[in-house]
Amino acid sequence: MAHAPRNPNTSRRPFQFAEPVGNAATCPGAVSVPLPLVALDALHIIEEAGGEAWCVGGCVRDALLGRAVHDVDIASSLPWQRAQEAFRAAGWSTVETGVAHGTLTVVRDGEPLEITTYRCDGAYSDGRHPDAVTAAATIEEDLQRRDFTINALAFHPARGLIDPFGGAADLEAGVIRCVGEPMERFAEDALRILRACRFASQLGFTIEPATFDAMVASKNLLRKVSGERVYRELERFVCGDAVHDALLSCVDVLTFVLPELAAMKGCPQVTPYHIYDVLEHTAWVVQRKPPVPLVRWAALFHDMGKPAVEHFYGHPWVSEQMAEGIMHRLPFPAHLRRDVPVLVRVHDDVVPANERAVRRALGRLGGRTDLFEALCDLKRADALGQAPHCAPRAELAGELRRLLGAVLEAEAAFTVKQLAIGGHDVMALGVPAGPEVGRVLDACLDAVIDGAVANEREALLAFAREQM
Repeated sequence: MAHAPRNPNTSRRPFQFAEPVGNAATCPGAVSVPLPLVALDALHIIEEAGGEAWCVGGCVRDALLGRAVHDVDIASSLPWQRAQEAFRAAGWSTVETGVAHGTLTVVRDGEPLEITTYRCDGAYSDGRHPDAVTAAATIEEDLQRRDFTINALAFHPARGLIDPFGGAADLEAGVIRCVGEPMERFAEDALRILRACRFASQLGFTIEPATFDAMVASKNLLRKVSGERVYRELERFVCGDAVHDALLSCVDVLTFVLPELAAMKGCPQVTPYHIYDVLEHTAWVVQRKPPVPLVRWAALFHDMGKPAVEHFYGHPWVSEQMAEGIMHRLPFPAHLRRDVPVLVRVHDDVVPANERAVRRALGRLGGRTDLFEALCDLKRADALGQAPHCAPRAELAGELRRLLGAVLEAEAAFTVKQLAIGGHDVMALGVPAGPEVGRVLDACLDAVIDGAVANEREALLAFAREQM
């Protein structure tokens, strides 16, 4: 089931966890799984109402892997209407998010859980949703409709682990494998193709050969998937902990939604600074950036234009144009469409390690200190993705960050808005409104940064008169 993307700039209150439950003496699954307390309470409410319930899917997978659990999904034998009655009686709020397919969201203290009635899916004529769903009698039947074995898991603290397709063994082996016939799973919902790529990036898993072959053979089905769903999976992919390996292994699939990647694969970089082709260099740069969408997307796009230009001259501008094209083709949020191309355009700009250069770079970035810090991250990762002898250049990024701190502490001007005079002052000297005002102010800022003029009103007015 698809969840709304988590905003990396906000955080939900973390789940409170019970002690790990489940052991060889009491549970046939013979595993220990740390479940959130809210999940245990939800299981109890359903069982008190006469139903059977299991924690399923990603929350079980992540708990078994020792990863943070962000979403809890529960499969239940109760119809959603009876589940709603039980949770309301217990004081929880409910939202009928997907009741047409048996899914009810319940919320306690701001913690949402999805409760879905056991079901079997019919045909997927639209390549996304089943045309019809029917009730399933058991949890085992319900698990048959899941995408991958590592998600076809169910756990209950008293009854242990249900694992009909070997998902626990695949977790142990680090393998992504379809439940049943891969071509059928991808025909049902083509987004599963990108989900497999995303899990490879997030978990560091490899994709089982038959599953990967089916992904390549079925990738044209991604044309049925909305841009919003594609974007959400791609963002999770680029922010994965193992994105380097996943990008290299999944590129032949990803080219259906990001065809610009195709020219990067195998494009040599015959320079003293590089030992990888454009794609692998890019993969290393993305990997070595913080897992934040802004900097990860900028890293993915920064050298995308290289295959299109001779000797790579001018590639930042071409990469910027390609990034803008992708970001309008897919529904990127407005703040990324605004900021990512800027970073791509300036990623190769030389910024010497001195305060004047830092102030000028800040000016080119509109005074955005956050973009300057992102640029430092990009430069550091870019250097680490080049030939080994270039690695010391990564230290420059740290020095630039230090210098940024010094500039901010000194409250030194780096934009015309920080000057002691403004446009009205310049026009009062007789400069007509228009571009000439901007030219004079830019000259004043340059003089202030160079230390030739103090950032004081009378000194700047005198300098401005000289520029007329």
